[in-house]
Amino acid sequence: MKPDRLEALRHHLYAQGTCSIEELASATGASVATIRRDLTTLEQQGIVSRTHGGARIAAGAQIEVAFSVRERQQLAEKRAIAAKAYDLIRPQSSVFLDAGTTVLQLARRLRVSPMPLTIFTNGLMVAQELMNVPQLRVTLLGGQLRSENASLVGPAAEAMLDRLWFDQLFLGASAIGDDGGIYSVDASEASLNDRMMERSAAVTVLADASKFGRRTTYLVAMLAPPMRVISDKQLAAARQRRLREAGVDLVIAPDTLGPTSSAPTP
Repeated sequence: MKPDRLEALRHHLYAQGTCSIEELASATGASVATIRRDLTTLEQQGIVSRTHGGARIAAGAQIEVAFSVRERQQLAEKRAIAAKAYDLIRPQSSVFLDAGTTVLQLARRLRVSPMPLTIFTNGLMVAQELMNVPQLRVTLLGGQLRSENASLVGPAAEAMLDRLWFDQLFLGASAIGDDGGIYSVDASEASLNDRMMERSAAVTVLADASKFGRRTTYLVAMLAPPMRVISDKQLAAARQRRLREAGVDLVIAPDTLGPTSSAPTP
C-alpha cells in the first residue's frame, strides 16, 4: 500500500542518507516509475530533497551546513544514538530537546516519524527542523542568542524553564569526563542545561564515544542514577563498566541503523 511504501522510503533515507532511485526501488520492491512518483509526493510534503538520480531526507534551512564541521562529525553514530532515543519517547508526553548536534538527529528522526508530542527546545536548528510537522506542538524558549551553537540561553530562558515541567529531557554534551561530569564550553549553556535537568522527570544524555574522557571549562552536572546515557559501540569497555557501576542506565546503539521500529505505544 502507498502509505506503507512512503513510510519505508522515509525510514530508508533516514538510515542510509542519500540514495539512488534504483536503490530505493530495490529496498521497497516497487518500480522505478512508482518511486519517482512517491518521491514527488514526499518532496511536496517537505520531507525529502531530490538529488541527481536520487533523494535524501530534507534538512530544514540546510541544517547540516549551518552546523558545519561539528554537526557532521560521527554523523552515523549520532543517527544510531538518535534512533535509540526515539524508541524511549512516548506519545502524548512533554519532551525537551536541547541544542546539541546529536539531539538534532533525534529531531530529524521525529520529523520522519512524528507522534503526538509537546516539545520544548532552546535550539534554533531543532525548532526549524520540526516546523510544520504534524502532531508536534513545538515551543522555542526565549533568551539571548548564542550563535556558536544556534541556541538561546541566559536569564530569560532560565526563568521560562522555572514555569515548566517535562516528562523527558534529551541532552547533548560537549564532553563527559572520567570523573563522571557532563561539561560545556559555555557558562550560560551549562547553567541552562542544569536547569533543564532540574525541571525534567527523566534525563537522557546523548553522547557518542568521542565525547568521553574529556573535560571542557564548565561543569553542567554529574552523571548519577536514575540518569540514562545513550552512546555507541566505540565507547571503551572500561568506561562502559564505570558508568554501569555508578548506577547509570547505559544504552549502546548499534553500529548501523537496522530496520526502524514502529512508534512506541502509550
